[in-house]
Amino acid sequence: MQDQHSIIDQLFADEKLTEKQKNIIQAAIDSFSEKGYAATSTSEIAKKAGVAEGTIFRHYKTKKDLLLSIIAPLLTKSIAPFVVKDLYKVLDTKYETYEEFLRGMIENRVVFVKKNLPLFRILIQEIPFHPDLREQFKENIANKVFTRFQSLVEHYQAKGQIIQIPSASVLRMTMSTIVGYFFTRYFLLPDAKWDEEEELEMTIQFLLHGLSPTGKR
Repeated sequence: MQDQHSIIDQLFADEKLTEKQKNIIQAAIDSFSEKGYAATSTSEIAKKAGVAEGTIFRHYKTKKDLLLSIIAPLLTKSIAPFVVKDLYKVLDTKYETYEEFLRGMIENRVVFVKKNLPLFRILIQEIPFHPDLREQFKENIANKVFTRFQSLVEHYQAKGQIIQIPSASVLRMTMSTIVGYFFTRYFLLPDAKWDEEEELEMTIQFLLHGLSPTGKR
């Protein structure tokens, strides 16, 4: 068990969990992040937690209830506050160019993702398949960041550094490229031999060349 429930103590600070519940939740976090929700059985979680499988069902009616009991507080108490607060620091910094902003944002995200890999694995793996989790993500993170990012895009468009397309499109293209890099680097091919500096530089240059006005490439 990693750090003997350090993550759990943060997420469930206002709940009185028994030691067995903490073991179950920690085992579920480890298993869901390693194998994914669909490929993880409650018997595996029980074995890893050192409890009988029936003990899990005394606390959680289904495996889905166990997943939701982890991700709901994960989004609202851990990921959302830190992602939004941390990202606001980048969004509020007055970078002269869009390139400087991209570098600041990506460097900031690299540090954050590395520190929270198991949690991000669960989110990335499960959010696409659970509409209720997508809604929580939109409410707690996406909607709060979009307005701030929108004004930033308009600022750089006014300076002639980004082509005149809807700010929502700029956000989609920028985020999908950056998230795609992180997904491949840390989740899809974590053991591949990467030149991280070179890959990040190519990612930044791809975004800049794709968003720069004609004639400034």
